[in-house]
Amino acid sequence: MKFIIRYISIFCIAFAFFACSKADNPKKDKLVFRYNEIATISSLDPAFSKNQAMIWPCNQLYNGLVQLDDSLHIQPDIAKSWTISSDGRTYTFTLRNDVYFHKDAVFGKDSTRTVNAADFEYSLKRLTDEKVASPGSWIMQNVESLKTVSDSVFEIKLTKAFPAFLGLLAMKYASVVPKEAVDFYGGDFRSHPVGTGPFSFKLWEENVKLVLRKNPIYFEKDENGVRLPYLEAVAITFLPDRQSGFLQFVQGNIDFTSGLDPSYTNEILTQKGQLQSKYTDKVNLVTSPYLNTEYLGFRMDGTDKAVLDKRIRQALNYGFDRSKMILYLRNNVGIPAVNGMIPAGLPGFNNIKGYDYNPEKARQLIATYQKATGDQNPKVTLSTNASYIDIGEFLQKEWQKIGLDVQVDVSPPSTLRTAISTGKVSFFRASWIADYPDAENYLSLFYSKNFAPEGPNYTHFKNDEFDRLYELASKETDNEKRYALYAKMDKLVIDEAPVIPLFYDKVARFTLKNVQGLGINPLNLVSLKRVKKA
Repeated sequence: MKFIIRYISIFCIAFAFFACSKADNPKKDKLVFRYNEIATISSLDPAFSKNQAMIWPCNQLYNGLVQLDDSLHIQPDIAKSWTISSDGRTYTFTLRNDVYFHKDAVFGKDSTRTVNAADFEYSLKRLTDEKVASPGSWIMQNVESLKTVSDSVFEIKLTKAFPAFLGLLAMKYASVVPKEAVDFYGGDFRSHPVGTGPFSFKLWEENVKLVLRKNPIYFEKDENGVRLPYLEAVAITFLPDRQSGFLQFVQGNIDFTSGLDPSYTNEILTQKGQLQSKYTDKVNLVTSPYLNTEYLGFRMDGTDKAVLDKRIRQALNYGFDRSKMILYLRNNVGIPAVNGMIPAGLPGFNNIKGYDYNPEKARQLIATYQKATGDQNPKVTLSTNASYIDIGEFLQKEWQKIGLDVQVDVSPPSTLRTAISTGKVSFFRASWIADYPDAENYLSLFYSKNFAPEGPNYTHFKNDEFDRLYELASKETDNEKRYALYAKMDKLVIDEAPVIPLFYDKVARFTLKNVQGLGINPLNLVSLKRVKKA
């Protein structure tokens, strides 16, 4: 009880000082955007931007050929236009001629140069250089050749049509970097980045503070012709836990925080996912679908007879209330997954009917299974980790009500990942976060040539019709026709039930009231070039 009283008092103190905590120079404070990063950043080289902690600062430092808007549609970036050949294999990009690298000594004193097609050829080839060992090399797996046609024309030829390719090029891995800077700084390019983005590198005291400064020669302008960005600087601190970062936020020492942690979820949100009343005049809350589907998977080529029977898999799908689970365990931050594996917020989300709560239907399926097999007491073991024990126990109680005995086995995350990949568990908790904004990303989980551990098909689901549709979609360049194929595949997965979709995640962003123009998107990508502080 002493811990609880102390915990509450910390938040009371924080809230009391919220209005009093101001920067020493209010005018200067309006021009600096501040946030805390709980994870360690190991590199500011975009070739290593493998997680959110590194992607966020890299998105301020670099540009690529294309970019995503907040609806995840492909937009021009350094490429002002492009064409795709009729066979879907050749992409020809026409580049802007007014994009400059950040000023740096490698170009001469207080100097820079324009970006050209050869820079993109170098940057993309660098991803596949074994000496670089970039974790982003996989985005080039379908690339046959890269060609500098002229200073302003760049060509990429694929080995086969892959309609999602432009989405891969929007990833920070595909950012342009100058060869002379990479050669000059060598391994130190990770801590002395040179890009083209709205902000340039100023200072990095690792695990303490990172400072980026406004790029005064950035090429993008707003609708009124004003050069972006509006801010003068970005300051990132590295407090190592979410609660500490949240306390800094409620004290007004940082402008923005993203995500929720059990240590403060109930402090800031009501049960229904709204801001607590004491924060409504100080904080803005914005939520958006997040491209993460939380699900349970069945090993489809295992030895567990109950799991291998579709009636049991469907009964488990029908046998719990997803809306109730989201309300009581997630403070309503999430969308019940009643539409298959493709999450809300993704182009191609089809809103087709999946599994809703139907305990009577679940009991009928179990009864049919019992009569057909003679197994009067089917038992299933759900393997999960400690972070999801609350969801595991909720499901266990719900499934008891429909007559299924489900045991919950808890393992360390690394042990569980290995067991899932190698088929040591028959029923497991998992999630899938999209790397790029195309539903193919989720459907690849069920393509038979992607069997784990070599690929992401952890359930070892195999269906000839699904494979046929998947291969057709991989060649279809018309978005609407491709989305129709995706809907057929998603429906087939729903019918066969190799997974139990739990919920489509949401991203929650909290900002101080004076922050304007931050936006939100289903990849939780942070772009600060249009942010203002009133």
